Amino acid sequence: MRTDLLTDPIAGLDEALAAVDAFDDVLVSGLLRPQKTAGLTELANAVAGSPLATRVAEAAEKTAAAAAGEEHFVSLAAARVAVFGSVHDAVLTRIAEATGRPSGEEAIRQPSEPESPNLLAAARSWLSDLVRAGWQGIDHDLISASAPVISALLAEPSLRRLAVLLDGFAAELAASCPGAALERVPVRRWGDLWSRGMLLTLPGVAAAPAIETVTGRLLPLGVDLLEHSTAAQAQVHAVLEPEDGTAPRLVRASVTVPKPDTIIGAGIWQLLRPHLSLLTAVSEGRSMDLAGMSVTAEGDLLWQDEHARLGEPADAFSTARVVLPKATAPTVVPLDRHPVRIAVPVFLEGYGIEGDDDALSFTFAGSHLSVETDRIPAAGPLTPKAIATSSACIGLIRWDGEFRLQPLAVETTVRKKTTAVHAGAWAGGTEDKAGVKAEKAATDAAAVLRERAGRLLRK
Repeated sequence: MRTDLLTDPIAGLDEALAAVDAFDDVLVSGLLRPQKTAGLTELANAVAGSPLATRVAEAAEKTAAAAAGEEHFVSLAAARVAVFGSVHDAVLTRIAEATGRPSGEEAIRQPSEPESPNLLAAARSWLSDLVRAGWQGIDHDLISASAPVISALLAEPSLRRLAVLLDGFAAELAASCPGAALERVPVRRWGDLWSRGMLLTLPGVAAAPAIETVTGRLLPLGVDLLEHSTAAQAQVHAVLEPEDGTAPRLVRASVTVPKPDTIIGAGIWQLLRPHLSLLTAVSEGRSMDLAGMSVTAEGDLLWQDEHARLGEPADAFSTARVVLPKATAPTVVPLDRHPVRIAVPVFLEGYGIEGDDDALSFTFAGSHLSVETDRIPAAGPLTPKAIATSSACIGLIRWDGEFRLQPLAVETTVRKKTTAVHAGAWAGGTEDKAGVKAEKAATDAAAVLRERAGRLLRK
């Protein structure tokens, strides 16, 4: 892997992000009577050479003159998403150059189910009112106006994606009201949510990638565990070797569950295990044999236990050394092309290490790659100390203004013996003393919660 390419600047990236930042600054005060119009012009200039050019230029002009309608706001949202899409593509292209890994074919979209135009129009109307007011102009009356729209959207399965986005967005805005009193506005995040929501109100935009079925051997690489106070998600990154002998491909399998905020650390695995047998294979260092498992064009396995069974032992580091370099990377549908979604599995070795547990970096012939130790879950044995003494690493390359590495597993020396330490080692159960202790604490907490819930129901 050519890590030097990860430190070289990417042409045009700073200019693209600057255009988005300028537009986001306009959204702070709102588009009803925009106080700053330079951001509108910069966004229009950023897409001047694209098919969006004419529509976005008109939208910018109308908005600056306080004469914009919903169709103009849609054009601005499309331009913002397109600029971030170009950033996403440029970053992924650089990663592909560094890894030398082939890319997959363009994802085919499935025809979407019939949608409800009135509900989409209602959602678009609320999002337009929101952006007219701006983030500093939000209040409880404006945010509460979304409640009937979101309730109606949630009742339509084909609109669930938009409904969930608006539900979370509205809750976040409500917690920040009144906007005029905010000390700091999360302009990038709210701009992302608004622009994505606007495009999802267009018929056909939410069409899912095509789904096929695959048969072959699944070789796990590692687990990325995401934890929230009320939910947890485990995403297993793996390489699939198709039975038909075609090139191996990168895939993912995910499971998300609700959780009480009292269950943390290793106890989270108890909630996740019943829904994803793949976690057992990860803990035991084994492959899985798939037969007719559904997978999207973007590489997401739609996991069903009846289509999988435990296979032979499969060491993740052997997979990373031998199979991963040949694996085809999945493509991404246009609406999902955002740099925050980038998480590309890589294998690194022969690096030096600098810094301490809070600010580690791997060094390669003068180039540095920052290590995201804050992404290491507490629900496993992987620690910053193990990373700081490692000789090889399986991780995810991410990008947040610069390339960064999230370790999933490392090889380190323990008592003069090379030992693999995985972030997801406790996913399917463990005999590790620390893991057993953490699981027992979680079991006790869950028992208390069940007993209290039972008392409430009996009342």
